[in-house]
Amino acid sequence: MKSNSNIDSLGIASTQRYALRFFLLLILFLSISNGVFAQNPPRLLDQDWRTDFSRTSIDLNELSVNVPRDGIRSIDNPAFVSITEAEEWLRMREPVILVSQKGEGRAYPLQVLMWHEIVNDEFKGLPLVVTFCPLCYSALAFERLVDGEMYEFGVSGMLRHSDLVMYDRQTHSLFQQLNGKGIVGTMTGTTLVPVAAQIVSFEEFKRAYPDGSVLSRDTGHTRRYGQNPYPGYDDIDEKPWLFRGKEDGRLPPMERVVTIEINGKAKAYPHSITREEGTINDEHSGREIVIFHSENGAVSALDDASIAKSRVLGSTGVFDRVVGEQLLSFRQKDGVFQDKETGSEWDVTGLAVAGPLKGNRLHPIPHSDMFSFAWFVVWPDGTLYK
Repeated sequence: MKSNSNIDSLGIASTQRYALRFFLLLILFLSISNGVFAQNPPRLLDQDWRTDFSRTSIDLNELSVNVPRDGIRSIDNPAFVSITEAEEWLRMREPVILVSQKGEGRAYPLQVLMWHEIVNDEFKGLPLVVTFCPLCYSALAFERLVDGEMYEFGVSGMLRHSDLVMYDRQTHSLFQQLNGKGIVGTMTGTTLVPVAAQIVSFEEFKRAYPDGSVLSRDTGHTRRYGQNPYPGYDDIDEKPWLFRGKEDGRLPPMERVVTIEINGKAKAYPHSITREEGTINDEHSGREIVIFHSENGAVSALDDASIAKSRVLGSTGVFDRVVGEQLLSFRQKDGVFQDKETGSEWDVTGLAVAGPLKGNRLHPIPHSDMFSFAWFVVWPDGTLYK
C-alpha cells in the first residue's frame, strides 16, 4: 500500500481512511442484512419513486441502495468561468473532463464532479449530461435528447457493480452510467447517444482551447472542492469498494483501461500498455483509430487527499486516423505525437500543433478511462488489447 504521509501532512489521520473503508463495508453489510438485495423491487430510501420496476433488463438484486435519491446533488444550472478565472483555484495538472463542440471546448473539473457526479448542460445547442463515477473512475457524456424529448438526470443513490446508477427525472427510469443504457423502468432498453469526452489536465485543455470555458465552483452548494474523499482508493493493490461482482483475473481490478465501444463491440486497452507505447494504431469494428497516452498529463483525482498533490496518471485520447482522405499512422517521439505521413505534431486532444497539418483536429471517438473491474463486468465479452 502507498504511504499516507501526504494525507497526514493535511491533518487527515490514516485511521480516517480505514474508517471510511469500514463505513462503506458497513453500508454493504446493512444493505444485505436489511434485505435491500432481497427485495423485488429493492427497498428504497424514498417513498415517491415513480419507477416501473416490472420493466427491467437486469436482476434487481444487483442494485444496492446507499443514499437517498439526489442525496448527491447533480448540477442542473451550471455556471462557467474563463480559463483566467479558473486559474485562481484550479492547478495546471488537475484533471478535467474535456467536451468539444463546433471547435469550442468546455472543461468540467473532477474536483467539482467528484461531489456532484452529474452535470445537466447545453453546449453549442447540444443538450448533454456529463457524468463521473468516482468508484469506477469513469467519465462519460451523453446526449439528453431521446426521440425528440429532453430529459434531465440525477443521482439515484443506487449502485450497480459499484457504478453510478442515474435516473431521469421525467420517468424515474434507471440508467447504468458506464454505458448509458436504461436498465429499469419505462426507458429500459434505451441507450443514450454518447458524446466524446476525455480526461486531460487543465493545462492541456488551456493549450488546446485558450478561449474555452470551465465549470464554475459556484454551484449553489458548499462542498470541499479540491479535496478527494477517497484518498488512496486507486492504488493498484486496492480492492473495489461496494463491488459484488466476480473479478476477472486477466488484469488487477484497479488497473485503468482505455475503453471504446463501436457498433456494439467493446475493446479495452490497459494503461500499462498505452503508457508504455504512447500511441497505438489499431482497427476496431471497421474504424481506423489511434489511442494517445500523454504520460505527463493529468494527475489522479483519487490518490492524495488533495487532488492537486496527487500522482501523475497521464491523459488519453481516442481518435479517427483519417484526416480528409488521408489515413495517418502515429508514433510518439520525444513526448510528442507525430504522424509518419506528414511529420505533423499533435497533442492529446487531437489538435495538430506543428507541421503541414497544423490547426487540424482529429475526430474524437467516445471513450472512457475506468478501472478494469468495471469494464469486465459490463462488457464480459469485450476484447482486451494485448
